[in-house]
Amino acid sequence: MKIKRKSGESVKIIPLGGLEQIGMNITAFETESDIIVVDCGLSFPDDDMLGIDLVIPDVTYLKENESKVRGFIITHGHEDHIGALPYVLKDINVPIYATKLTTGIIENKLREHDMIDNTTRNVVSYGQTIVLGDFKIEFVKTNHSIADSCALAITTPAGVIFHTGDFKIDYTPVFGDMIDLQRIAEIGKDGVLALLCDSTNVLKPGFTMSERTVGRTFDNIFDDSKESRIIVATFASNVDRVQQIINSAIKYNRKVVIEGRSMINIISTATELGYLDVPDNVIISIEELKNYSDDQIVIITTGSQGESMAALSRMAASIHKKVVIKPGDVVIFSSTPIPGNEKSVSKVINELSHLGANVIIQDTHVSGHACQEEIKLIYALTKPKYAVPVHGEFRHLKAHAKIAREMGVPKENVFVLEPGNVLSLNDEKGSIVGSVVSEGVLVDGLGVGDVGNIVLRDRQLLSENGLIIVVFTLERGSNQVLAGPDIVSRGFVYVREAEDLMEEAREVALNTLDRCFAKGTTEWGRMKVEIRDELGNFIRKKTKRNPMILPIIMEC
Repeated sequence: MKIKRKSGESVKIIPLGGLEQIGMNITAFETESDIIVVDCGLSFPDDDMLGIDLVIPDVTYLKENESKVRGFIITHGHEDHIGALPYVLKDINVPIYATKLTTGIIENKLREHDMIDNTTRNVVSYGQTIVLGDFKIEFVKTNHSIADSCALAITTPAGVIFHTGDFKIDYTPVFGDMIDLQRIAEIGKDGVLALLCDSTNVLKPGFTMSERTVGRTFDNIFDDSKESRIIVATFASNVDRVQQIINSAIKYNRKVVIEGRSMINIISTATELGYLDVPDNVIISIEELKNYSDDQIVIITTGSQGESMAALSRMAASIHKKVVIKPGDVVIFSSTPIPGNEKSVSKVINELSHLGANVIIQDTHVSGHACQEEIKLIYALTKPKYAVPVHGEFRHLKAHAKIAREMGVPKENVFVLEPGNVLSLNDEKGSIVGSVVSEGVLVDGLGVGDVGNIVLRDRQLLSENGLIIVVFTLERGSNQVLAGPDIVSRGFVYVREAEDLMEEAREVALNTLDRCFAKGTTEWGRMKVEIRDELGNFIRKKTKRNPMILPIIMEC
């Protein structure tokens, strides 16, 4: 089916995430009658999001227009592009279109959420096109730090939009072929209305090194560590990296142990689908560790980002049930810290070093994202009328906009968008015509969206200043004080070492209650407010602190 170009017809690009941050990538493309959504990722919480597990995109706009949504188009299998699918699909159950490995990883997630039977998955191949309403989408081969990554050539009534997804140009990939530059050039020759291009590494000059270079580094480390047990921490989804670790293990006659739930799941899926080449009897279970000497073992584990519950963090804290770090162990961090994770990673490195491990953090990682010259090449091949930098913090998007202008895109045709902006494009002009809700939704345990700014503010206050609970018991009918005030302190002061302060606080609370009765105030809500205010002022003057104060009035 051919999508007809219509003169003056516009297409809307609506980023619901993935801008001004690393992660939570999701973008909607809309015509008069149809919407498609590219990617549906999550991000990890900031330090001030106390107790929050994940942040997923707010898809209120998609729910309001659910009848128009035709499907989710997924570029690759990283968490920041697929992690929110199980949550979003509960509200918007439309088909998913992705390549084979990406689909396999998504299916693992759907099984965990008991959604595999009621979600439609469609496996697509490179070069294949699908038609969803007003959109025709072609999947174009790219390289990234996970196999089966793709760019998208999206044909709309207004023209072709080329979305790179996360990519780099790797002339010697570990698995499969290099990026299909020829097809990208052909698409560019036919005319590209807009280019949405990865901005993650836009601040770095030159080209990103090939993933294959890491394999040589692993060989050198294995050769230098012939008598030591080797532990390698990397991203579970970096299947090519895992393949190279396994290759080095085979070369140096070591058995491989896979540790960490996400690592086990993804490696199992990749092996079943043919994306990992692992000879029989190379991978052993963690229970078999005791049967081999240290120089015969490699452990591939999660935890390269210092996640508190990941396998490597538990090893470093000496709370892992099966692996005990010993002096002489070689621990390799085959990743770079995601912005915001530096402290957590440093903590794990220090703990490992304290236990006697030799920690290696240099030269065992290359990025999966394009640097400046690769980005310029995509512009040279596609020659877009409009440029829309995506996938990056604001500083990345601004730097990307400068490159777009250098590559010939007119300044007025370069759009640095904010999350939720509605960008309308056609052959004649492009403009931001509105905005939609695009704030992140917080996931805390089983709760999705039930924790907001007020709850986070309370958690912040509790974490910084603690809690004081003031308990009164009143006689029913007469409002005479039968007991109290009893004061309980949590995270404010240790009561036994601050008895004078607590006694003065009791007097303040009791006097405030007496004043309420003297004024004829008997409504409990009003009494609690006055007790909280008076006690708060007293504590602030005495200690320069602002604990949360929770008055409780009971009746007997």
